[in-house]
Order: sequence, then structure tokens, then C-alpha cells
Amino acid sequence: MKIKNLLSVIFAVAMSASTYAQANLLNSKTPDEIGKKTPAQLISDNDKPLPYGYVHDRDVLMGKTIWEFIDVDERINFPLYYPIDTAYVGKERRSLFDVLVKNIKSGKITEVYTDDYFNIKKTFKDMESSFTYIDTTDAGKDEINNYYDDYKSGAKVLDPQYINKKELDASYISGYKIKGYWYFDKRQGELKYRLLALCPVTPEARDAGNEKADVIDLFWVYFPTVRDILHESKAFNDKNSAMPITFDHLLNSRRFNGEIYKEENVYGDREIQQYMKDNSQAQLLESERVKEKIRSFESDMWNY
Repeated sequence: MKIKNLLSVIFAVAMSASTYAQANLLNSKTPDEIGKKTPAQLISDNDKPLPYGYVHDRDVLMGKTIWEFIDVDERINFPLYYPIDTAYVGKERRSLFDVLVKNIKSGKITEVYTDDYFNIKKTFKDMESSFTYIDTTDAGKDEINNYYDDYKSGAKVLDPQYINKKELDASYISGYKIKGYWYFDKRQGELKYRLLALCPVTPEARDAGNEKADVIDLFWVYFPTVRDILHESKAFNDKNSAMPITFDHLLNSRRFNGEIYKEENVYGDREIQQYMKDNSQAQLLESERVKEKIRSFESDMWNY
């Protein structure tokens, strides 16, 4: 019985730890203090993302731009998707989508574009129709038709029950598209990767909840400019909840699984599905071929 109670206590502590991140968990006197770092902790943390080293163009022996799709339905990619309901989790835990949208709304993220070549900038106001959909229900239309003159004159106002409003949130995310650059650094003698851009893939708000709805590229963010923000936001670490991992670290260390859907090529960077049509298996094999081609370059450097 005592062992059972001990296990229950351990489980409860683990659950609370995962819920509230870990900051000040063991020293807090009230629940409000959980997640708040002390001044001494803030000083000792030196909490900044690891800066990228300078790479001279002449040191890049081989380079290739690659586009990948990260499917959030895959278990390894769950840290990018959850939590989708942020009302019942700790103050520090948010989904990647929630972090991006929140900071775009507040104006902290400004390098937002319509495409992955960073041609046209866009603001949250430009995307508002994709995030919120408001329409009158069929019953509401009947109500307006029955009392048309009253509604036209303003004598009556349509009741909220007749209004259908949908908000796009993290639960509707299908995945993320990323753009990155693989290059061989001849000075270091190794193959390296640099993440360049990130894009949530989701249906528009009007189609939210419809599994057969078409998805769109919501917006593209230039990754190097959002590293500080993503470093402040923590993802869940299922191996050790005492050490939550930042989104910046998670993405830079490639702790996810992505399928290549495009590489830069002479045909205007056409996607794999454009020349491997109606054959999902062939598309997957082509994705693996592109991945192996990049990986083989490094190994071939050391063959004589």
C-alpha cells in the first residue's frame, strides 16, 4: 500500500512538473510562484540562443536548398503541435503555432512573408480573413428575411445565436513547411544545415474542422529573425521534464521528422509531386533519393 502511495506521489509530481514547466517548482511557496524564475536564476541562466558562426562563401564547397514538410500527426513531431488547448497548461508551455501567431499580433515578429522567397511582406491584418470567419447561419438568414424591414431600419439586431464564428487555432494545424540549406563547410570538413524559413500549413478559418478541406501556406517567417522569441518558448521534453527544450533548439538540432517535397532545380524549383504525379510511393522514394544524394556527398569526400 505504501509503495502504491509513493508511486501516486511520484506520478503527481511528474504531471505537475510537465504542466508547469520546471522553473522554481521545488522552491515555490504558492502555485503562483511556479514557473517564475528568481533574479539569481535569471542572471545565471545567460538565456540566449546560441549564435550562428560566420560562414564565408568561399568555405561552402557544396550547397543545396531543400524544402520539407513536417507532419504533426507523427509522434516525433508532437512537441511542435501540443498543447493545443493552452487554457489548462502552464504559463510557459505553448504550441509553436500559438507562439508565432501571438508574436505576429503583438508586432514582435515583423519578417512575415507571403512566399518562401521572401518577396512580399504581410501583416496580421492582411491575414485576418484566414484566421477568423464570420457568417450568418441558415436560421439567421430566415430570421432576417422574415423581419427584413426591421433589420434594415435597425429596429432589430441579429441575435449572436444566428452568427457562425470560427477562429483558427493550433488544433487545426496539419503541419509545417520548412526551408533550409544543406552545405559542406570545407574549413570544418563537415556537412551542416541552416534553417531559413518556417510556414504553418492549415485550412482557412471557414474550413476549420473539415478534414477534406484544402490547406494553405498561412505565412512564411524568416527563421533567423525569430530565434530569440522561439528560444524563450519551451516545448515538452518527454525524456526529462526538468529540462524543457526551446523551439529554437528543437528546430536547429532537427529533432523532428520531415519529408522533402522540393529541392532547388533547373525547372524553377518544381515540387516532387509535379513530376511524380498520382503516385505517393514514388514521391516518397524520390524524397529519400534527394536526401541520400545530399548525405552521400559528405561520405564521398573521404573516399579515394
